[in-house]
Amino acid sequence: MAVINDMTFKMGGEAGQGADSSGHGFAKALARAGLYVYGNQDYMSRIRGGHNFFQIRVNERDIQASTPGIQVLMPLDLMTVTEHLDEMVPGSAVIMDAPMKIDDSRLTSRGIKPIRVPLTEIAQREGGNKIMMNTASLAVAAGLVDLPFEFIEQVILDNFGNRKGSAIAQANIAVAKAAYDEGAREFGPDFEFKLKPIPNTHRMLINGNQAIAFGAAAAGCRWISMYPMTPATTVTEWLAAHHKKLGIVVKECEDEITAVLMAIGAAHSGVRAMTATSGGGLSLMVEAIGLAAITETPLVVVDAMRGGPSTGLPTRTEQSDLQFVINLSQGEFPRVVLTPGTVEECFQAGWRAFNFAEKYQIPVFILTDMNQSNAIRAIDQDRFDMGAVEINRGDLLTDADLDALTEPYLRHKLTANGISPRAMPGHPNGVMLTTSDEHFENGQAVEEVEMRILQMDKRMRKLDEAAKDIRPPLLEGPEDADLTLVGWGTTYGPIHEARLILSADGLKVNHLHYHEVWPFPSARTEEVLGNARRVIDIENNYTGQLALVIRMMTGIDIPHKILKYDGRPFTGEDLAEKVREGVLINV
Repeated sequence: MAVINDMTFKMGGEAGQGADSSGHGFAKALARAGLYVYGNQDYMSRIRGGHNFFQIRVNERDIQASTPGIQVLMPLDLMTVTEHLDEMVPGSAVIMDAPMKIDDSRLTSRGIKPIRVPLTEIAQREGGNKIMMNTASLAVAAGLVDLPFEFIEQVILDNFGNRKGSAIAQANIAVAKAAYDEGAREFGPDFEFKLKPIPNTHRMLINGNQAIAFGAAAAGCRWISMYPMTPATTVTEWLAAHHKKLGIVVKECEDEITAVLMAIGAAHSGVRAMTATSGGGLSLMVEAIGLAAITETPLVVVDAMRGGPSTGLPTRTEQSDLQFVINLSQGEFPRVVLTPGTVEECFQAGWRAFNFAEKYQIPVFILTDMNQSNAIRAIDQDRFDMGAVEINRGDLLTDADLDALTEPYLRHKLTANGISPRAMPGHPNGVMLTTSDEHFENGQAVEEVEMRILQMDKRMRKLDEAAKDIRPPLLEGPEDADLTLVGWGTTYGPIHEARLILSADGLKVNHLHYHEVWPFPSARTEEVLGNARRVIDIENNYTGQLALVIRMMTGIDIPHKILKYDGRPFTGEDLAEKVREGVLINV
């Protein structure tokens, strides 16, 4: 009996062979067929050689994470077969170039179908270039699973400028059609995994960084300065691709220090400004972020985490910057830390960050990671609710307000809520002095004890105010669950999938997901965890950093943890298995 709309594809090869670009194209075709897609890439920190792959999970329900089993493997080299053979499920297929030197019995003995197609020959015969064998491989896969050819053809046309007369487009289409027909004719009838398009659906394919950038654009961001650092670069790439239409200045700087200082300067001048980096770049920005804090300049910083310390794992994922960001900089100052775990939450964080930054005149951090930065997901187009986007620029003085001033403007005026009226530079009644030293209300440097205490207390009062706007953690599942799984940020997807698996097994499980972590939502945490029967903390780091924050802020200890710090994300199946093991030993 055929398995419909539930499978995983994987294409792999050396860096430079095109697994990533081909995988993105295939994912786009699947999304246009109305299917839900979750695609993630795994690549080494090198330009050529090594082993890279792109994995695409497809389903007819919304999916949030990858899964370990593979139904269709498309190797561009022999290493891909040997590396992923153990992931193949019974009845799966390996689509390979006919001359590939591997004993078919290694596959058939495991119940895997070897599908040998002369991919290079088809590419040269139909397209005149063997580099088109990637196109041929994907087309064979499409034919094998009954994905209508029109979706492959449209993606090819898109990739080459949507020009039907383009020689390159037509060559690729010819290659794809020949390969598709062979896959469907020779191997399709005996393959049990199939795809059936879902009509009248409108899905978009987007990754977390693009969603953050989209949210920033919706918020009216007009400046981003950055130094390219994996995996944060795709935030800037999206904004750069649309900067003219959106009216955004995109500045690539010589280093991270320049990038953050330029963003602070832009924000001081009155525009919504941001920077994006990873942990190493953020380390260089620390002193400048302190400058934004003491001058009360709104600033948004995206930290796309990767494995550290130092250069660490440049192209791998980790959640190891949470404690760093909560405590970053010499001295103490208020900040907000947002930790989105889905592309929808990334979009929301993108616009909410600017409201926090300007309302409270503080640095705001958006924490994501390598996996979420690059993993693509097909979602319904209405999942980004533009109607919910609010623009709150805080206590911003207008020209009329400044015209009416009868005494000198005090940029750092002492107020009950800690928020001083902010003026944009340029108005004759809004002349201000800004310094990185402690200061009087007018900005003049001071070392006098009383004013130091007054200004520190003023700034720190903003934390109490910002805490009122922080969204509490999301609780999914029954409130009276026997087991509570706790996570933050990008563990959302795997924990969500694990909860569904465990619930289907009869376990009563819920999931407490933190998407906005600082100021810490202590009240809701105490309400849920204080009454929980058994709790497991799940994080992509070594020390269980969220669990440490929970203990610090509430006194609640979570001794049982599932921690992963090998640079790879969790899967729902692996998590479910580890949770089962924990339940058996009375976690």
